[in-house]
Amino acid sequence: MSTQRLIIREAKPNEIDNIKKVLVEAYEQYAAILSKEQWENYKNSIIDATDHSNTKTKLVALADNVMLGACFIYDSAEKAYGLSKLEINDPIIRLLGVSPKARGLGIATELIRASCNLSLEWGNDRIVLHTSDIMKSAIKLYERIGFKRAQQYEFMNGDTLVKSYELNIKDTAILTK
Repeated sequence: MSTQRLIIREAKPNEIDNIKKVLVEAYEQYAAILSKEQWENYKNSIIDATDHSNTKTKLVALADNVMLGACFIYDSAEKAYGLSKLEINDPIIRLLGVSPKARGLGIATELIRASCNLSLEWGNDRIVLHTSDIMKSAIKLYERIGFKRAQQYEFMNGDTLVKSYELNIKDTAILTK
């Protein structure tokens, strides 16, 4: 599959079921690492966030009318997590996922690029995201793009440290075009 046919656009309301499917499929690799109960809770939180989110927008990645990835963009930590105490009032990328059958094609980078370009359109030159240590390949991608650790925005989710990364979009040539 070629990324030349890749289309990144805002999701349509009738695509929610496909978004859930691609995100659960994308995150399912963690079922082998987490306990059965942790995975079920995580999967349910993905589904719930898709059905009842306070996103500014949802982006989807499609090739030949097949959804291969998605990500959500929120206005703030309050909207993303219900955590106003984090004091993040810049866009937050959350639930960035790519179907396992489409990995390695640059789709996640293109979803991040589109998120950054939208953020710039909205008047923000910074974007934030959160992740955890089990998402090693995602962390490598974020750091390669230029995201820097932002420990002041980190929090605990049960026993898991939710790490924060931020990106000054205007200083990141790989993302703006």
